[in-house]
Amino acid sequence: MGKIAKSIPKPEAIVSISAHWFTKGTKIMNEKAPKTIYDMYGFPKELYEIIYNSPGSPSIAKEAKELISRETEYDNSWGIDHGTWSVLVHMYPDKDIPVFQISIDGYAPAEIHYSIGKELKSLREKGVLIFGTGNIVHNLRLVDWHMGSKGFDWAYEFDDFIYENIMSKDYNNILKYNEICNASQHAVPTPDHFYPLLYILGASDKEDKVTVFNKSCELMKSGINKRKKFKCELNIKER
Repeated sequence: MGKIAKSIPKPEAIVSISAHWFTKGTKIMNEKAPKTIYDMYGFPKELYEIIYNSPGSPSIAKEAKELISRETEYDNSWGIDHGTWSVLVHMYPDKDIPVFQISIDGYAPAEIHYSIGKELKSLREKGVLIFGTGNIVHNLRLVDWHMGSKGFDWAYEFDDFIYENIMSKDYNNILKYNEICNASQHAVPTPDHFYPLLYILGASDKEDKVTVFNKSCELMKSGINKRKKFKCELNIKER
């Protein structure tokens, strides 16, 4: 993660779209000092001792709200969740970059999430990092604890489908993932972990260089079956 941070200019602020803030409607944090929250259970106690006390950015949050054409509202009932801080603590351990989250509307179709990403794109010109955190494949219900480092065929199939369409920039195929790729039925039983990718694709440009930092199977025992990991996943380098 540290290598990724060094490969792009240091952001002026970070807008995080985390799989773990899944709401009705689109919510935006705008407090000056967002709290760290621990929205997970059963992990080593050291994780619950991490405090990612970066400042918030009410001014950039206001700009984001004005850029999004659909109805949104400020909401500070959540905080910087583990989908965000578990990555940023490695990328930016000094915690000196303002961070806030925008929620994922669980009632909106894929096209809406992609369009919000397009609307937020202009923030990049101001040095804002638009950060999506989730998983391409995420199905905890079908975990096989005996598979070791081998993934399910449907996980590889869907992962390759998304990878190939990202690299060829055929984003319309990705928006129709559940119509085009049958493996999506198992790979994306709920869209919360998948939708963050759509914001990043929407905020991207054709000139962006896309890289995949990890092509190996991992986290199999935690039930996340995937081969190409896209967490902070779509590494779109600043122009």
